[in-house]
Amino acid sequence: MHSGNAAISGLKSFPLLSRLSDEELACLAGVMEERDFPAGAEILREGESGDEMYLLLRGSVDVLKTTPFGDRYVTASLMDSYHCSFGEMALIDQGKRSATVRAKTDCKALALGYEAFHRFCREHPTIGVELLMSISATLVHDLRMENDNLRIVYQALIEEIENR
Repeated sequence: MHSGNAAISGLKSFPLLSRLSDEELACLAGVMEERDFPAGAEILREGESGDEMYLLLRGSVDVLKTTPFGDRYVTASLMDSYHCSFGEMALIDQGKRSATVRAKTDCKALALGYEAFHRFCREHPTIGVELLMSISATLVHDLRMENDNLRIVYQALIEEIENR
């Protein structure tokens, strides 16, 4: 990726990277790769192993989940103006993707791979700690939201059973 001033200020707008200095962002940008995805392309597939996270630079995507019956539904629609990232868990454990991310429009994203991320963290431990803290904060926020959602669903289920 080009590490000019415009590119660096663009990266700083991503909450995941907001704690990094311009110099640190320039360093990180050097290990990220630009990727283009046509409308309709599946960037991530639920259930497949993952080894990259993405920053959405241009376009919009849908995040989809699959029910136990095989039906897909949209859980979120993300646009470049949200300065969003997805696939962060892959940088931690290379586990299976928890959702499918499909391009609604032609998209451009920056990809950060597992190996590049871990090499970067070894070479730049201070920046690596900042990134890991940001990723952890994102994952903790998501987990807390899901816990709240489960509590609501559980309560609704209990009320439904009691009212029969």
